[in-house]
Amino acid sequence: MYDLIIIGGGPIGLATGIAAKQAGLKYLILEKDHLVNSLYHYPHSMTFFSTADKLEIGGIPFIAQHTKPTRSEALEYYRRVTMHHQLNLQLQEKMLEVQNTDQGLEVISNKGQYPTKHLVLATGFYDLVNPLNIPGEDLPKVSHYYRDPHPYFGQRVAVVGAANSAVDAALELYRKGAKEVTMIIRESEISPRVKYWVRPDVVNRIKEGSIKAYFEAEIRQITEHEVEIEQDGRRFRLENDAVLALTGYRPDFKMLENLGLEFAQEESHKPLYNEETMESSVKGIFLAGVICGGLETNKWFIENSRVHADLIIQEIVKRT
Repeated sequence: MYDLIIIGGGPIGLATGIAAKQAGLKYLILEKDHLVNSLYHYPHSMTFFSTADKLEIGGIPFIAQHTKPTRSEALEYYRRVTMHHQLNLQLQEKMLEVQNTDQGLEVISNKGQYPTKHLVLATGFYDLVNPLNIPGEDLPKVSHYYRDPHPYFGQRVAVVGAANSAVDAALELYRKGAKEVTMIIRESEISPRVKYWVRPDVVNRIKEGSIKAYFEAEIRQITEHEVEIEQDGRRFRLENDAVLALTGYRPDFKMLENLGLEFAQEESHKPLYNEETMESSVKGIFLAGVICGGLETNKWFIENSRVHADLIIQEIVKRT
């Protein structure tokens, strides 16, 4: 019988495991894929918005070459933290179901069954994309993730979106030899939340015409060699070799609903939880990290959700 099982081996899941170990609790972390899987799938050249010290967990200093750490530095850091604390972590193990028992809960995974008194969901949101829901979205040339510019060298690329991921991709593609970079943006401007040192760069590249941009526009159809765009009530087609639909991601709401969780707002789909303990509307199930924000995925991130780990463990210690 575990005191708690943590679902998700990202930074917040690791932080919760560290806090549980330091409190003397019997815990287990289950991660369905790689360690800090979301960070692993970030673009290879990505630089964090937060400074290194804001990404630290478990009392281990994060030393980076520059003020803003890179993806590769973050992967190295969280590997080092995991090894230092010798965390009870099982990778490539996905939670399939949670059942109620007389003693508490039982987590059923693709590899085993684990009885536990408490469950912590720290699953993030990066695995489920916001789909375009348009014809041609399933073509091989369409991707909802951007990792490296090399495959797009000499290609005409359409980037859908105007947040950090879309802006980073558009700028890097332009500088790494894409034949043509076109941004298709639903809003009237580049998102104000784009990293402050990057936003002026993309705005200037658009002004000078190095990157084409269609504002207040939407992509309506994707074909093998074209994309169809609607703007100001008219539709037109552009020659195209690849589409990066960087329209954002969302938590696994179906999983939360299957567990019986209630939601505070239908529009944002924010799950109900006690802000002092992080316990959800289901007794014994806690939430940690960005999953707490529902569709407002920009509300919580590593820097400001690290505290969730301590709040959860303090409450579980009281009960134990």
